[in-house]
Amino acid sequence: MAAIIPNAIFSNGNSIPMIGLGTWNSPPGVVTQAVKDAIEIGYRHIDCAHVYQNEHEVGDGIAAKIQDGTIKREDIFVTSKLWNTFHRPDLVEGALKVTLKNLKLAYLDLYLIHWPVAYKEGDELFPMGPDGKTFIFSDADYVDTWKEMEKLVDAGLVKNIGLSNFNSKQIQRVLDVARIKPVCNQIENHAYLHQSKLTAFCREKGIIVTAYSPLGSPARPWVKKDDIVLLHDPKLKTIADKHGKEPAQILIRYQIQLGHVVIPKSVTKSRIASNFDVFNFELDADDMKQLAALERNERICPEFGAFGHPHHPFEKEE
Repeated sequence: MAAIIPNAIFSNGNSIPMIGLGTWNSPPGVVTQAVKDAIEIGYRHIDCAHVYQNEHEVGDGIAAKIQDGTIKREDIFVTSKLWNTFHRPDLVEGALKVTLKNLKLAYLDLYLIHWPVAYKEGDELFPMGPDGKTFIFSDADYVDTWKEMEKLVDAGLVKNIGLSNFNSKQIQRVLDVARIKPVCNQIENHAYLHQSKLTAFCREKGIIVTAYSPLGSPARPWVKKDDIVLLHDPKLKTIADKHGKEPAQILIRYQIQLGHVVIPKSVTKSRIASNFDVFNFELDADDMKQLAALERNERICPEFGAFGHPHHPFEKEE
């Protein structure tokens, strides 16, 4: 399956493959094989994060495919993210170095601030307050964190830096202080949640959007029995049948035609291959219109535990 993967071009001239393998919520013990399978299928972009607690497995998969000659390091684009408990400026470089060690890499292609909210520093990734519902916050400000992110580029430890889950006002705050501009904003984006104002703002500022949960994350840990499942939407199925494709392939192709980088997650080889098989057809204008009309403003990842944080990105929408 030797598809030529289109690239998105960052404002600094660097490029990123428009499809990558997502690794959030991937069960432990199977991620290494999933990464190896993805690379064999043709993926050249892996999306990771410290908080997913599987970067060591991702690193083993990448190392195996470099060792067997399938790829060279420069052939694969690797993204990771700075977690919320490491926003304090003196912790940023150390957090990256832990990620690099786990991934067995000398540098990252892209490093993102995972969320604009900072949590209490320490060993707990989700330091919970006494109410059992709200995390304990830190007063670290992401604009100060950003200055440390820039130093990682200076040091050659990362090639590009960006944001994730930031709203437009928060992005502007970063742009106002940035010596090195963020190249992307990774956000939840699918046919039930387009975030059109935010994506338009990013486009205007020359910031690439990466879409996470493009399939609606049907296996998310907090899914409820009566939640509407995007992949089962009858209008989506009609479009899929028209093209002789699966609903997931339509949703992935949709993001690419919107100009977004897209990172569908799977650990099943057949599904990883199917998700990649989206370059031999095109959605027409009517398909795009119908998919846009599915909008429900239905957010899958609201980060409820951070409500009340002054930098929560969704309490006061973009």
